[in-house]
Amino acid sequence: MEKAIEVINLHKYFGKVKALNGLSFTVDPGEIYGLIGPNGAGKTTALRILATLIRPTSGSARIFGLDVEREANKVRRIIGYLPEEAGAYRNLSGTEYLEFIASFYFRNKREIKDAVYEAEEISGLGERLRDKIKTYSKGMIRRLLVARTLMIKPKLAILDEPTSGIDIIHAYHIRRVIKNYAKDYKVTVLLSSHNMFEVEFLCTRIAFINKGRILVEGSPEEIKTRYGARDLEEAFMEVARSA
Repeated sequence: MEKAIEVINLHKYFGKVKALNGLSFTVDPGEIYGLIGPNGAGKTTALRILATLIRPTSGSARIFGLDVEREANKVRRIIGYLPEEAGAYRNLSGTEYLEFIASFYFRNKREIKDAVYEAEEISGLGERLRDKIKTYSKGMIRRLLVARTLMIKPKLAILDEPTSGIDIIHAYHIRRVIKNYAKDYKVTVLLSSHNMFEVEFLCTRIAFINKGRILVEGSPEEIKTRYGARDLEEAFMEVARSA
């Protein structure tokens, strides 16, 4: 079976700083796969390479058989990418913003309208979509951006800290949207997160990453059992101590 993601021996340097150090992993179609680690571990660098925003120093990465360097344009057509610090145009309404983004992906008015309707349902923001984005809370903006990412029905959704810095109500909504969308539309999801509850709720498999390489990989239950841990936070601390 073709892999949704195949990363082989990725290295990435920023000057003398080694961000990735031989990173390798695979993700099957339909999985929700999590990259977990401390700040500076290399998670965002890996996601940005897979999103075709930066190139690796060496190694290779393929998404559904497409090389992220040589076939970057084709890769961009089948992925949705949500950076941790993404923003939206403050002077547009939520609906206007979704229409603007949809116009880059779809040619005719019917497809744009259908995508926007899909995003409106995903966001759950209701009548607030008529208001300007500058009146939104951080959680509302994040819900809008998740909807923007998923409305195109990507084969792969790349989500960097999808609920970072937002309150429990908005985070609750986003987690369930991601889980249900992956299941209903067979979308593969690659995400990074510091929230171990979120990881355990969402992910079929996870990888603990530090200093640009994977320390351990498996399902949340497998990793907790392997380290005799009550939760993933405790397991991660055990992994970090033994690294």
